[in-house]
Amino acid sequence: MKRFVLIIGLLGVTLAAGAQSPRFKLGKWTEIQTAILQELNRSYVDSLPIDRIERRGIDAMLQNLDPYTVYIPAEENENLQMLIHKTYGGIGAVIYKPDVQGPVVINEPYANSPAQKNGLVCGDEILAIDGQTVVGLTSQQCSEKMRGDPGTQVVFHVKKLRTGEEKDITVTRERIKINDIEYAGMLDGGVGYISQNGFTDGVGADFRQKVTELKKQGMKTLVLDLRGNGGGLMNEAVEIVSVLVPKGSLVVSAKGKEQGSSYALRTTREPVDTKIPVIVLVDSGSASASEIVAGALQDMDRATIMGERTYGKGLVQSIRSLPYGGELKVTTAKYYTPSGRCVQAIDYAQRREDGSVASIPDSLTREFKTAHGRIVRDGGGITPDVKLDFHEYSRLTYSLVTYGILEQYALEFVRGHETIPAVEDFHLSDADYEDFIAFAKDKEFDYRSSALTYFDRAKQELKLDGLEEAVKPQLEALEKSLNMEKEEFLRLKKAEIIPFIEEEIVVRYYFQEAGVKIRIRYDDTLRQALSSERIAQY
Repeated sequence: MKRFVLIIGLLGVTLAAGAQSPRFKLGKWTEIQTAILQELNRSYVDSLPIDRIERRGIDAMLQNLDPYTVYIPAEENENLQMLIHKTYGGIGAVIYKPDVQGPVVINEPYANSPAQKNGLVCGDEILAIDGQTVVGLTSQQCSEKMRGDPGTQVVFHVKKLRTGEEKDITVTRERIKINDIEYAGMLDGGVGYISQNGFTDGVGADFRQKVTELKKQGMKTLVLDLRGNGGGLMNEAVEIVSVLVPKGSLVVSAKGKEQGSSYALRTTREPVDTKIPVIVLVDSGSASASEIVAGALQDMDRATIMGERTYGKGLVQSIRSLPYGGELKVTTAKYYTPSGRCVQAIDYAQRREDGSVASIPDSLTREFKTAHGRIVRDGGGITPDVKLDFHEYSRLTYSLVTYGILEQYALEFVRGHETIPAVEDFHLSDADYEDFIAFAKDKEFDYRSSALTYFDRAKQELKLDGLEEAVKPQLEALEKSLNMEKEEFLRLKKAEIIPFIEEEIVVRYYFQEAGVKIRIRYDDTLRQALSSERIAQY
């Protein structure tokens, strides 16, 4: 009997220790880390770079959780504000500095920005900032000098593009807000079109205003374009949905471990319209808050979701204050659409031995039902009601964008053209495209086709296997057929490249909204969505 009691007692101690293990482990590793740092500080042969090794340690620790849980030190808080609000104190212009020993070039001033109000245009060169030459400064260093508290002034010594005149220009900084709604306007056939690229503070109110304005202009169908929209604030997603559904509708719920991290969000405002047909365009770049909007409207059968399956980010982040002004952006919950779906596509909690993570297989997803009884699934983003075809761009076009060739050519074009026709009338001529080819052929960029890159890899594999000589004649013949001169390839892809050039050019004369108009001009996916056959399906 005594032995039995002893065993029970020991079992109780073991269970108690097990129950305390998470707290014990936290204390254990905190103590170990502190002891290691103290010992290194005492005995390491060189001076200890405490800040560097601690920051790297924190980043490595958080990377083992998920990509969205990150430490933000005090000196990077402005980046956090930019992420949440898309605002900063500055002059409102994109700059370009091709040579660290050269000037800063105004690449693109924003509409109604301090830069535009003070006459700075694309192509103007900034030679000095507040009396300090920009020669020897990086683009980032120059950008930091341009930014500052709203209401403060910065003095630029500028060489004007058109006249070559050098003069000082004093600019008063303002709070620059980059709008999430980059375009709202009417298309043919009574279609209202809104292109939205983020979910930062205030976009819900902006969306409500735009929908109201489009209704006054005779809108009969609304298209909300969320392609490439990586998301943002959950409450702004709720505000977007509130414009189109009855007050009190459930939009999203969150479930987490910490008290207060589980909650449900419903619309709290009266809608603008609950009847107008709505199309939501999505793609693989639509994530987070974009998926909340698309998933909620799909679950309520309030909109037809068109495009391709979305990214699959169903994790909620919260901001926690840390000592010394730092912040922790930490994943605190998963979110669920009104039908109960979680769209999270990757299970970060289950990692392979090498630390990698895998997507949730379709076989493990579950069925849910919309308000009208249609079947939808969880575990892999939002699957559209209507799948649309997307244009696959060539490797050449991606390379022209990545290497900045199109951007550089647009600057060159502006230098040679004081004005251009209105956006609706502007088209790049054949002669202009030949100028572009002449410009691009002397620039360094990887212009190989995808087929040629695969061929180069295959050659390397054959060489490693000792087979290169055995098939040398066939390889040479294939390489000759795949090789294409840079100019020849640029001419071959003319139709694909021209829309990108036109967009780069018009934004430098008519600002960002003009670029969206050019994209609409060539948007085959949008035209598919608006075909009467597609709309009639839902």
